[in-house]
Amino acid sequence: MTDLSPGRTEALPADEAADAPAGLLNLIKSALSRLQDWWSLQNKGIKLAVLAIVLMIPATAFYAWSTLQRQEKMASEVKAMATTGANGEAVWSYNKALPVVFGTGSVLGFLEANPVARITIIYRPILWTVSERFVLIESQGKQYAYYPSDMETQILTDKAVTAAWGGKLTFVPKAALDPASLQVFARLEQRFAEARPQSELDSWKAGASALLSVSLTAGLLAFLWFQMGGQRKALKFIAPGEISGDIDDLIGMDDIKAEVAQIRDQYERRTEYAAYGVNKPFNVMFSGPAGTGKTKLASYLAKELELPILFHSAANLETGFVGGGSNTLSRILALAKKRKRCIVFLDEAQDLFMRRGGNRKFDDDTQNMLLAVLDGVRTRLDTEIIWIVASNFNSENLQMDEAMLRRFQMKVDFRMPNRAERLGIIQHYLKQRADKVMPDLDLRHFVELTEGSSPADLETMVNQAGIIAVKSGEMIGAATLMQAAERVLVGNVNDNTTQERERDRRIIAVHEWGHFLMDFQHERELAQGDWDTLLAEMKTIKISLKANARNNALGFVLHKQGSNLLKTKGDMEHDVRVLLAGMANEELFFGEDGTTSGAHNDITKVTRLLHHAVGEMGMYRKTRLNYAALTKDGASVAPDEETRSIMEAQSEKLYGQTKAALAQHMELTEHLTACLMKAGEMTLRETLDEIRRFEKDLPQRAKPAAAQDEPAMLLAA
Repeated sequence: MTDLSPGRTEALPADEAADAPAGLLNLIKSALSRLQDWWSLQNKGIKLAVLAIVLMIPATAFYAWSTLQRQEKMASEVKAMATTGANGEAVWSYNKALPVVFGTGSVLGFLEANPVARITIIYRPILWTVSERFVLIESQGKQYAYYPSDMETQILTDKAVTAAWGGKLTFVPKAALDPASLQVFARLEQRFAEARPQSELDSWKAGASALLSVSLTAGLLAFLWFQMGGQRKALKFIAPGEISGDIDDLIGMDDIKAEVAQIRDQYERRTEYAAYGVNKPFNVMFSGPAGTGKTKLASYLAKELELPILFHSAANLETGFVGGGSNTLSRILALAKKRKRCIVFLDEAQDLFMRRGGNRKFDDDTQNMLLAVLDGVRTRLDTEIIWIVASNFNSENLQMDEAMLRRFQMKVDFRMPNRAERLGIIQHYLKQRADKVMPDLDLRHFVELTEGSSPADLETMVNQAGIIAVKSGEMIGAATLMQAAERVLVGNVNDNTTQERERDRRIIAVHEWGHFLMDFQHERELAQGDWDTLLAEMKTIKISLKANARNNALGFVLHKQGSNLLKTKGDMEHDVRVLLAGMANEELFFGEDGTTSGAHNDITKVTRLLHHAVGEMGMYRKTRLNYAALTKDGASVAPDEETRSIMEAQSEKLYGQTKAALAQHMELTEHLTACLMKAGEMTLRETLDEIRRFEKDLPQRAKPAAAQDEPAMLLAA
């Protein structure tokens, strides 16, 4: 039979019903764990203060409860007294027919010496245990008024239990009096102003003290709460279940993954390794360029080993005070030891690897503390902590602290992804948004353009492509990816800066075409006139007259990064010619006095390149010696006279060759300049197509004789 009662609700599934208490239990466990972490970081003073407050809370609560119980009991008794007496007279009143006079002596003395018909106590509560009270003793046709002290009140209360007059007590709240009676008691208050009990006079002090006590308690609790919250955020272990992704998300880097697999195997089988004498602490150093996945790999390692991990920046260790960084490391160590099995990841730790003995004392303190930590955490102490220290430290340029290096038995060197790995990384990020990506996407040019980019850079480019696609309302395609790469590599550009400056735009165009044509001539010789090979092999992607705010340039050339790790002498000479071609073209078109400061960056690169060739590689000289290696403490020194003379001679020689080669192509440069000024920017394909059209329209007699058999051969060797 089906129950169709209106109040009936469908029962929760069994798994959901079980998840509800489990989720609450996990929340409670997490809160307790955070509280324990915070407690372990505090000094004895704060711990004692917290314990005192914890003990005060139930004590004050019990006192408040008992006081409220007494008040409730008194209130019930007072209500019972509000009933009417046997003679019809209201109990909550005093005999208004009799005159009120001031009593002499003490209350108890009067009660013992005179007959008493009735005792009326007029009271007004001030605090829980303090009240204002007048005593009216009806005797021999008069009412004698007294204002007893605290001690007299206590004695009066004790005597009333056994005295004959104890049954004649009547309590009247002052709030129940009529206006005429209030005027009478106002005069009594004036009379007894100087005789008020000290408890009543100090009642406001007690209230202020209670308020101050509550405020201090609340303030201290708030301070401890915010302090705990701040430390919890700065030093918080992340559970393995909170880490998203896994090690399979890292495309390529098989050599690095193998190193991590070794760490995992050694940690999981540490007993077997210890049998072979491998029982050093688990200290690992990650080094390499930024954005290569050091932080991700550490988190994935924690997930695979099912260990909590703490992420902390080594830059935040320093506070500028002696002992600041070491204190932070001590707190981190306390949290780690409490868990026994965990991972501590210190990022951006370049300064910690520098040689000690500098001018900043707090730097050495932090390094010394880290040395002690890395050397003292061992599995034999039932503490199995993996310390991973990551940095962008380049040991070729800076010297590392030898004592620090000895603490790391495992060193993992990260690198930039190669071509195949970059393709895999890009495809991985595109797969996450597959429904918004064009099918059969050609990624060759994009992969070549991103030579030298880190996985983080590639992710940024794909995300930027998504932003561009959303704005245009289109799918992500090859053109979108190229725009995104330009946005990330070059930065934001604008054409308003040079739009109305015709002279500057022409100089920039001539300068940039000089660079391009020198490289074009060299690549054309290597391609033997094959235009498809030229399109695939040339590094240039785009030539633009748009201003680039990132390097304050009025134009730019977007090109692929070179993939040759080794450069020959001929390669370096070609690079110098390409760099000098911009200034050489300016001189050809505008004269020596017309050259501009736009070649400053090119000349700087030429100087460094020639110094590397002559001063460091020993080229163009009899001996193969690197005099730059003799510099002291990495300080740069001016090259010697011989090196300078060789550099200057080679610079003049290569500049003359560049200028002579470009002089043959001034007509082509003029044509390309006009096209670029009209279009604003031109891609490599557009440029090559324009060169082919230009050569096709040239008279046959204008072509070099050596190019008669080869179509479209304009530039001589």
